[in-house]
Amino acid sequence: MSAAALPVSTAIAARAATLSLSAADVARYSRHLLLPEVGEAGQKRLKAARVLVIGAGGLGSPVSLYLTAAGVGTIGLVDHDTVDQSNLQRQILYTEADQGRGKAAAARDRLLALSSRTEVVAHAERLDAGNAERLLSAYDVIVDGTDNFATRYLVNDACVLLGKPNVYGSIFRFDGQASVFYAPHGPCYRCLFPAPPPAGQIPNCAEGGVLGALPAQIGSIQATEALKLVLGAGEPLIGRLLTYDALGMRFDQFKLRPDPDCPVCGKNPTIRSLSASAAACAVPPAPRAADLVSPETLLAWRAAGRPHVLVDVRAPA
Repeated sequence: MSAAALPVSTAIAARAATLSLSAADVARYSRHLLLPEVGEAGQKRLKAARVLVIGAGGLGSPVSLYLTAAGVGTIGLVDHDTVDQSNLQRQILYTEADQGRGKAAAARDRLLALSSRTEVVAHAERLDAGNAERLLSAYDVIVDGTDNFATRYLVNDACVLLGKPNVYGSIFRFDGQASVFYAPHGPCYRCLFPAPPPAGQIPNCAEGGVLGALPAQIGSIQATEALKLVLGAGEPLIGRLLTYDALGMRFDQFKLRPDPDCPVCGKNPTIRSLSASAAACAVPPAPRAADLVSPETLLAWRAAGRPHVLVDVRAPA
C-alpha cells in the first residue's frame, strides 16, 4: 500500500498545509528539498509531524538522531532507565559524561544540541497499561525500540486500539528485524507472534550480546519507515518482515498477512482495552521453584553419588 493513502499521512498533510518554512529551514534542509518525493510540502509535513520513540537505547539512539536531523517537529522519548557504562558500546546518544543520568533527559539534551528546531519531550517513565493511551495518543507515528516482550506486546496492542502505525525493530547478536504494523491496513505484531514466549526462553541483549553497530542498521531502517509514513512517500514495510544477517551481510523479506483470529486486530478480538492487553501481555512465568535444582542440591547429589546427567549449555563467557 502506498504511504500516501494511509490515514496518518493525510492527517499530517492537513496540519502541514498551515505551516511555512523559514530561510534558515530552506538552507538546512536543502538536500531534502531537492528530492521530488519531499520538496517544500514534504518538509512541512516533517515539521508538522509528532513521532514517539519508545526506548532510548540501541535502536532509539539512531532513530531519534535521524528523525531530529530530518526536521521532525516533535519527538517524544519514553525511557525510565539510566545510562550505564555498558550502554556506550552501541547507544550513540550518550557519552561517558552521561553515565548515571536518566536516559530520557540525557537524550533530550543531545537531540536539542543537534537541532533546536525540534521539540523534544522526555517521558522519564516506564510504559504500562496505565499510561500507554495518554502517551501514544499525542503522537502520529510510534517507533518501537523496546527490548522486552511485555512492553513490545503492549505497544502493539495500544497502537491497534488507537489506530497508530507501529514501526517495529528488534536486534539480537548479529541479527535484526524490521516491519511496520498498522492494523487494519495490514497485520499487527500479534498476527506474527500471537503470544510472548515463556520467561527466560529467549535471552535479551544483556544475556546474549549484540554487535555494537547492528542497532545502526535496524534503527536507520525504522527512521526511514517513519519518515516515509510522515511524507506519504513510497511503500512502507506494511505486510512485510525485513530480516538482516550482519555476519552474512544479507537482507531477506517475508510477506505477512493479517490473522483473522488475532486477539487484538482479528474479526472477533478479545483484547478491547489496554487493561485486557496487560493481562494478555504477561510473559508466561519461569519454571516453578519445585522444578529447579539449586547449586547446593546439585552439590549434595554429586557428593552422594546420586545418578544424574548434567548438561551445561552456557557460553564460555
